[in-house]
Amino acid sequence: MQNHREEQEAGLAESLKQIGGKQLSPLDLLPHEDLREKLVELALSGVPPGLPAETAYGLQQLRDALASEPVEDLNVVVFGGGTGLSTIIGGDSRSSSWPRNPFYGLKSLFPHTRSIVCVTDDGGSTGELLTDLPLIALGDIRHVLLSSIQLSLLQQLYGLTETQAAQTVELLATVFNYRFSTCPENSQQLLQDCGLGGRNILPKAIQEGLEKNIHHLFDDARLHNTHAIPHCLGNLILAASVYKRIPDRYENIRLALEPLLVRKHLYRGITSLCALLGADELAVLPCTSVSAQLSLRYTNGTQINGEYKSGNAKRGYPIDRAFVNFCGEPDVSSAVFDLIENADIMIMAPGSLYSSLIPIFQVPGIPEAVKKNDKALKILVSNLWVQTGETDLSMVDPERKFHLSDLLKAYERNIPGGTSGLFDQVLCLSLKNVPATVLQNYAVEGKIPIYLDREKVRSQGIVPLECGMYSPSVLLEHGVIRHDPQQFSLVVRTLWAAFRHVPEKNLTITESAPEKERHLLTSSEIPSIRYSKIRDYLATISIELQGKTEKDVESIRKLLQKILWNHKDIPLAHLQFVKGIQCIETEEWKRNQKWDRVYSFFDPYDGLIKIRQDQFFQEAALEVAFLVALGQSLLGNYAQTKEMLPVKEGGTHMGKAYHLYLKPFAERGCYLSDEDLSDYLALARMVQDPADQNHFTRLINGTEGFTPPGLLFGLTYAWYLDNRFASHIEYKMALIKVDHSDLIPEQVKMRSRRENLIVFFREVVFSH
Repeated sequence: MQNHREEQEAGLAESLKQIGGKQLSPLDLLPHEDLREKLVELALSGVPPGLPAETAYGLQQLRDALASEPVEDLNVVVFGGGTGLSTIIGGDSRSSSWPRNPFYGLKSLFPHTRSIVCVTDDGGSTGELLTDLPLIALGDIRHVLLSSIQLSLLQQLYGLTETQAAQTVELLATVFNYRFSTCPENSQQLLQDCGLGGRNILPKAIQEGLEKNIHHLFDDARLHNTHAIPHCLGNLILAASVYKRIPDRYENIRLALEPLLVRKHLYRGITSLCALLGADELAVLPCTSVSAQLSLRYTNGTQINGEYKSGNAKRGYPIDRAFVNFCGEPDVSSAVFDLIENADIMIMAPGSLYSSLIPIFQVPGIPEAVKKNDKALKILVSNLWVQTGETDLSMVDPERKFHLSDLLKAYERNIPGGTSGLFDQVLCLSLKNVPATVLQNYAVEGKIPIYLDREKVRSQGIVPLECGMYSPSVLLEHGVIRHDPQQFSLVVRTLWAAFRHVPEKNLTITESAPEKERHLLTSSEIPSIRYSKIRDYLATISIELQGKTEKDVESIRKLLQKILWNHKDIPLAHLQFVKGIQCIETEEWKRNQKWDRVYSFFDPYDGLIKIRQDQFFQEAALEVAFLVALGQSLLGNYAQTKEMLPVKEGGTHMGKAYHLYLKPFAERGCYLSDEDLSDYLALARMVQDPADQNHFTRLINGTEGFTPPGLLFGLTYAWYLDNRFASHIEYKMALIKVDHSDLIPEQVKMRSRRENLIVFFREVVFSH
């Protein structure tokens, strides 16, 4: 076996030597400038037609040598999350077409392929599980686990034919991707509904293993909530695989407070399920066993928490920084470090820029371990399309779309220690043979390719490699461009061959970018604990709906629970002044709406948020009304009196003066300290009376409108959480986007006030 391998390697080296030694090399007839791109083109597309016989023969020999490069014993580690990671491993296992060809991709050429998966997802079924269980996000792990199932392992473990193995995987995909909308009454019903009841397709061990996990969902009291609401069954099977190893005496609340009790059972639950289903035991490992939350800061200074929320944000500004808030001390399995240390190839999979790779490389120890392994081939795979909310705007020039150099700068800026040593080449999907009509169809959907600015990428110390890694048949049949798992695996094999056999001087990399500033770890509350506190808080407050049933009240309570859960930026301390919610009938609404259309407010005298009746039972309207009033509540009972007095000069009406008198600090119930409150009022353009520190004034010219500081606080609070909620404030903040001129000092002042207001809310109000 060893002699055969040496012969194969010698064959490739000899082919490269012979074909490259001619004065006019046949390689010069292939497109591209970089030798690796030429080799990839040859491996994927074959020998170009119309060449002289001797030239074609030489290229074919080289192609054959590339195809016989031995890679089956190589250790491959892939970092990423979700669809991008699973696609290159073995195809998108959530796609209905995946079971038709489930055994190709990286795993088919590189059977020792393992994935290290991001755990910051908090949307869909995964997010729902986080409300009940002190676990990491399981959705991406489920997704990649299915894609990692190998034909050879199914055959070795269970003696299956290729047809039987394909049938097994098809049923597993059905079971793991099954989502119930009507909650099952018992485990037998769930088994029947998902396709496992009465079926003999699966090997006995797999059938029994899955049945035990599903029964455990109903037998373990700690998991009862998981089948009380709609879920993806694969996530529940993973959860059950973990929980059946944790002694019953450990309740969820204790597991949340003592994460080390979960750690070993988490890894064992995942690895045992991998082995059961026919994947490598270490095929899928989370980057950390500690629950984590993504936080993004935009260039206008706002910062929001939560991957799902950030993916749906419409901020209108580029993302500046990404942070990961860990719910405890970040913990990494020794198996993860062992895989990295022994890797021959490391691949950074395509995926969401800020919510796929960056969270993994913010886990302490992981980037350092990757950099320490200096013998491995390290490849970053670029995304194909710009992504709304993440890569649709450039920090360098927000008016243009995202370039590949922007993506690399984002990694450099957000990964501790920078990217030097993490990867030295970036793989881009070539679109040169894609018809313009296909790209136009994508453009209509708002999908625009990430532009490859090759020279800028090279100047950043990274080699850009453009390759046709999409499926021509899918493009021809459906007009769709996707990373093709099999094409991708051929590209990686070719790059490995070049890495092994091309002299180092031909793979020169320019000077790497300097290291960026050190990242600080931030902490976050365990999601299930936070959710429990939200539920407990809402159970204690009053909800007054005149003429409505208890069912109506409960629906509002659940809606508020959803709002507070989705806005993970809201500290639970922000709820301290709110004692209840009161619905005011429209005809009884007395507040003057001349200058605003805000139909809610916080009443400091009874601690109730009061919302006009027509804003209830409309989720979007209630969310805005509640958040504006919640923001106002943070000022509490700060005001002693407020009054608007006319300003006259010589009998002529000049305008008005708004007078605000604060309660003495000892009598004040306010979220802000005395100093912070004064700072905020200054940002709201209130002027403090030197003779009375509790007296603030604001002059209003003529018949101008005026946003009082309490309302401004509430509007800015809601805007900070989601800029779509307060168009009035969005209009004011738009000044930040405008290129200001020093010739207009007032514009400079206004811009500075806006920026300082954002910093105040970020650092003081939301403690980001």
